[in-house]
Amino acid sequence: MTDTSTAAANAAPDFPQLLGHPRPLWMLFMTEFWERFAYYSVSWALVLYIVAQFFHGDPAGQAWAAGIYGAYTALIYAASIFGGFLADRVIGYQRSILLGAGVMAAGLFTLLVPSKPLMMLGLALVIAGDGLFKPNISTMVGQLYGRDDPRRDRGFTLFYMGINAGAFVAPLLTGWMAGHFTDTPMQQNYRVVFGAAGVGMLLSMLWFWFGRRSLKGVGRPLAGMEGRGRVLWVLVGTALAVPLIYAMLAYVGADGLQWLLGLLFVGVAAALIVEALRHDRVQLHRVIAMLIVFVFSVLFWTFYFQFGTSLNFLAENWVDRQMFGGWTFPVGWFQSVTPLAILVFAPLVTLVWSALGRRNAEPSIPRKFGFGLIFNGLGFVVLVYALKDLLGPTGLIPFWPLVLCYVMQTLGELCLSPIGLSMVTKLAPPRLVGLAMGGWFLSLAAGGDFSGLVAGSISGEHGMTVASALSGFSFCFWALVGSGVLLLAISPLINRLMHGVK
Repeated sequence: MTDTSTAAANAAPDFPQLLGHPRPLWMLFMTEFWERFAYYSVSWALVLYIVAQFFHGDPAGQAWAAGIYGAYTALIYAASIFGGFLADRVIGYQRSILLGAGVMAAGLFTLLVPSKPLMMLGLALVIAGDGLFKPNISTMVGQLYGRDDPRRDRGFTLFYMGINAGAFVAPLLTGWMAGHFTDTPMQQNYRVVFGAAGVGMLLSMLWFWFGRRSLKGVGRPLAGMEGRGRVLWVLVGTALAVPLIYAMLAYVGADGLQWLLGLLFVGVAAALIVEALRHDRVQLHRVIAMLIVFVFSVLFWTFYFQFGTSLNFLAENWVDRQMFGGWTFPVGWFQSVTPLAILVFAPLVTLVWSALGRRNAEPSIPRKFGFGLIFNGLGFVVLVYALKDLLGPTGLIPFWPLVLCYVMQTLGELCLSPIGLSMVTKLAPPRLVGLAMGGWFLSLAAGGDFSGLVAGSISGEHGMTVASALSGFSFCFWALVGSGVLLLAISPLINRLMHGVK
């Protein structure tokens, strides 16, 4: 979020090298690995835990669980905006990461207590902590390299591998633990998942605590920000923010949050437009183009984030997971398909864009977004086909359509997510790149919030059925493909508004 900061603009320290990159990169790699391990452990288990623990397995609890998940996801991304600001202006990146890791760990261990109020409190702590952690470790990766260092992009690629390695391992390990750590049925062991996530977060914090000395001052507070009293004030502010986050989860929910996020988005858009008007017509057009793309980004994430809700309910109740030898494929393991597909397909997608670029045929930013929406939609059409034509005698669909759905969605993500981050740095007014990046995070937050509402609609009052899944996933398909085709149709107009930005 803050790659335009003074620290990033200066030359990086002369670090010892390891495998062709600054040695601290690998410390940050493992710090992020364990944080993502913790985050994705909660992501796959949360709604299943809520239904099992607080509704005794009654599918009627699915809609409420989906709403909690949507609000949780929305607030995770919205909190990143404030966490980036606090690191920039108040305590620095290193302190922000350590403080955020500690608060997250406390929240994850709070989830172990089988109580609705304490579950909400635990989620509120995780949100507050992740807001301090999530945006700032990525900023520090950028500060390891000089502005013109050609290894910079490759360093971020390696760091991105750390994110996806953590996301890949988390469901595999904690999904196995939930089913086999004790002799009790799987649904009684989701708390083991939260405990493992808490341990992972502690490992992340300790890894950074002992490794931060290798950073040679990168991420330390700027001049005038060194006082430890600032950390105490941020800690007090975080403690005061937790009850507010709790209230948003417990009382405002996904329905109310859509209005709050909408107001925030309007505020960000207004600030960007006012700043653009101080420049010239070209800058105004570029801001308008960026805001149009943000709207389509909300649509993408609304349906992409179904992986934590409706697709989880589908996997648990309507997918034949019986494998060879009577072994049952754990529900959580489906969540490892996406990071594995990213690790496999990200280099291939990069090669395709490069090959097309050499022929001057690489798609523009809005066209890549359009392809991302369509690929996401194609994932849902696979499920529609399975629910219509592949139901077995037990009323279950085969294993492979859900796996293929995740792969298609991953291809969509690769067309859209990295491009969105790059787009913001190219189209935003120079003085407000950080605010524009906040707008990008808001599009993810709004998508996460809407995802809970969509999943709740698919489950309805009595839980997901084959009919409700078929109807809901058909809607997801048509909404995504329709918006993707619309974006492709208007991409020439958006390209003109971008005035040559590729």
